[in-house]
Amino acid sequence: MITALYIISFAFVSIIFIVSLSNLFSAPVLKIKSSAQNKLVSILIPARNEERNIQACLDGCLTQTYTNKEIIVLDDNSTDNTLEILNTYSYKIKIINGKQLPEDWLGKNWACSQLAQHAQGDYLLFIDADVRLNNNAVESAVEEITLTNSALISVFPTQKIKSFSEWLIVPLMNWLLLGFLPLVLVYSSRNKSFVAANGQFMLWRKEIYDKLGGHSSLKYEPVEDMEFARICKSKGIKIKTLLGGKLIFCRMYSNLKEAINGFAKNFFAGFKTNAIGFLIFISLISLSSLLPLIIWKNLYYSAILSTMIILSRIFISIKSNQNILMNLILHPFQMMMVFIIGIISIYKTKFGKLEWKERKI
Repeated sequence: MITALYIISFAFVSIIFIVSLSNLFSAPVLKIKSSAQNKLVSILIPARNEERNIQACLDGCLTQTYTNKEIIVLDDNSTDNTLEILNTYSYKIKIINGKQLPEDWLGKNWACSQLAQHAQGDYLLFIDADVRLNNNAVESAVEEITLTNSALISVFPTQKIKSFSEWLIVPLMNWLLLGFLPLVLVYSSRNKSFVAANGQFMLWRKEIYDKLGGHSSLKYEPVEDMEFARICKSKGIKIKTLLGGKLIFCRMYSNLKEAINGFAKNFFAGFKTNAIGFLIFISLISLSSLLPLIIWKNLYYSAILSTMIILSRIFISIKSNQNILMNLILHPFQMMMVFIIGIISIYKTKFGKLEWKERKI
């Protein structure tokens, strides 16, 4: 039994080690670039109960070096002070009062669709309200989409992690991303398996977005960013996914409950598989990443596997601009959280228990 577990662990740990090493040197990171472009960029922000985030988000948008821009925010029937804060910016931005959510739409998709209808730009930049932009972020992204001739540029922001509960969960996003997907292949390979996108920052060429039907083509898709990426890949449309580096930041969650609910919302749905297959996958990756650290029946194999696990966490932490020591110390607990949140995600998805921003999904 132990021998079989070692074989399984060796397979998964080796994959994560090789892919993370590859990403350390090749994963694209958004860097400061000057752009000669002067096409209008529409910065589109859906906001529902974002009184904690919206001011800092808007301040970052307003100080961008890219000057030809419009900023449109949709207040999605907020029940807090979001609209009051937005009104203090009314002379600088366009504010839309969101319409009531139709039954056949999910909230964010409906909000983004309304925003797109009001946008005049040649480029559509969808960002979440908890995203923080360095002054050069938009200009650099516009130059990136121009140089690569991509239809879509998507960025995984550098995560700001402040509390212990966030450290248990938030690093898992980049661990899964950079441990299982050579990120450079999202752009360079035509293989439909190499897809990744993040709705926190998506810069579209408007004509391609419209041609694909926009968010109205994905009305009830809970992981619309990944589905957009899959559609583009299937149609041979170039997309590029990057890390935020020092240009784009985000603090996704502020406590354990938010982190679990937020991760569970997309975890199972994002893999596009059945519950049994997903359960097997999360069981294997959790076990494989824990077994060599706790069972030392074979000293040689355990030492090799433990070394690869430690190095892969170092590689991913460096590339993600995360604290290496925290991720190493909390690694066993984070791997347990992969399994726990996976179970929660299956349960809530299958039984209609998913909620976000006080709405059922």
